[in-house]
Amino acid sequence: MESKIREAIFRRVEHEPFAGKFGLTLMDLDDGYSKVSMVFTPDMENMFGKAHGGALFALIDEAFETASNSHGTIAVALNMNIAYLASPSAGATLTAEAREINRTNKTAVYDIKVVEGENRLLASCQALVYRLDKPLPFLDQV
Repeated sequence: MESKIREAIFRRVEHEPFAGKFGLTLMDLDDGYSKVSMVFTPDMENMFGKAHGGALFALIDEAFETASNSHGTIAVALNMNIAYLASPSAGATLTAEAREINRTNKTAVYDIKVVEGENRLLASCQALVYRLDKPLPFLDQV
């Protein structure tokens, strides 16, 4: 992956207000791949004291966003299909990994998994983006 694209996306995520609100940290990035982490905190619980689906979605979406834009052109979400499989333990560090499984000039499909620890699967997602033929607008800020 081009270092300019990598640096620009890492910098953008560091200053992204939404990522800051949820404590989302971009850990790794490559062409069509991203790894993002988040600590599950009590303010992310639903009315049953379990993980709110929106909190897990935030983590999934950040991995999806960064993986799909890793080619240096704008990609926007078209569809996400998520299966919530388990709720995380209190205070657990969660990791989402997004992997590109197919890419054309106009679309791309990603497989995204959320785990707690090394291998406790919490959620699985398949997501689709529409790829614009426009460079990321913040590339010139590197």
